[in-house]
Amino acid sequence: MGKPRNSTSTAADAAQMTFFEFFAGGGMARAGLGPRWRCVFANDFDHRKSATYRENWGSSEIVTKDVGTVAASELPGTPDLVWASFPCQDLSLAGMGAGLKGNRSGTFWPFWRVVTALRNESRAPRVIVLENVCGTLTSHDGKDFRAISDALSEAGYNFGAVVIDAENFVPQSRPRLFVIGVLDSVTIPNALVSESPITKWHTKALKLAQSRMSKAAKGKWVWWNLPIPNRRALSIADIIQNEPTGVEWHTPEETAKLLGMMSDVNAAKVENARHSGETEVGTIYKRTRIDEAGIKVQRAEVRFDGIAGCLRTSSGGSSRQLILVVSGSEIRSRLLSSREAARLMGLPDSYVLPHNYNESYHLTGDGVVVPVVRFLAEHLLEPLVNAVATPTRMVA
Repeated sequence: MGKPRNSTSTAADAAQMTFFEFFAGGGMARAGLGPRWRCVFANDFDHRKSATYRENWGSSEIVTKDVGTVAASELPGTPDLVWASFPCQDLSLAGMGAGLKGNRSGTFWPFWRVVTALRNESRAPRVIVLENVCGTLTSHDGKDFRAISDALSEAGYNFGAVVIDAENFVPQSRPRLFVIGVLDSVTIPNALVSESPITKWHTKALKLAQSRMSKAAKGKWVWWNLPIPNRRALSIADIIQNEPTGVEWHTPEETAKLLGMMSDVNAAKVENARHSGETEVGTIYKRTRIDEAGIKVQRAEVRFDGIAGCLRTSSGGSSRQLILVVSGSEIRSRLLSSREAARLMGLPDSYVLPHNYNESYHLTGDGVVVPVVRFLAEHLLEPLVNAVATPTRMVA
């Protein structure tokens, strides 16, 4: 992770690659990019998230306002990279399906007008990363992904996309779509390109979405080539706090009620954990299911595979993930703590979280997983930036 909080600039800073961070949240993309990169502009409309950004990174780069009011004239120089993790609510399978016309995910277009303005001023970023949920690929039968692809193509970018599941790096199942564009004046190193899709990074949904793109966009398409990451070392048990702050262990009655919400299949998982001879740590989400009588019931669904479910930030309490610790006949349960959620996103314990539980959970659940950003930076973004001859690289 990059150094939290701003430090005094040195002559070496001028050699750092520069970036703008849109929809910045708490600066988790910045954390993943690391010290080789220098943020020179960040934007988010949420004042609470911006407060956390300032707490960890300083106040000089972050501008808190609606992206639709950001003008290109506010942005300094020509960045090497623009990162945009634009809101996912209208593209998520759990959302209402508004797509890029929705109030939240539709903020992609005001953001894109800023990028277009930079291009018109001959300040186009050399590399662009757009990060979002995988539902982007299927939203409106692929029309939203096609619109994004056309926008990149028309702006003069070669581009491709990969789907990366965070479980390769942290004990959380969290597949996300990353669309990476590079100015078409750049000669892309051969090692970064595959002649055909790679199963690890290019899902069936991605290949189908690509097949539905316009002819012009297909002419700009690149199948990005990434190495297979090393096997993840951490399990959910490794990130759990013995004495969490901000949450309390449930009473025996509350835990019994939770167990009573389980189907036979999930109850059997708990029984297997009880008889394993080890302390087993599982995670639970409450979900609405249809029972045998066709009635909607709330179920507690547990997993003991060492991986947490994807952190979600919908407003209902049922979206909050629970911890279940089974040690023989002793079974304890509680909410996932704020710090544990941050660890699942790859943030170090030195990262300063909001004091309010809901605010902290929302901040982390809305973010991008830090080691995934670092992986992309090392194996794709930095080689792409370094492939560009740029005598005009910005110096503050």
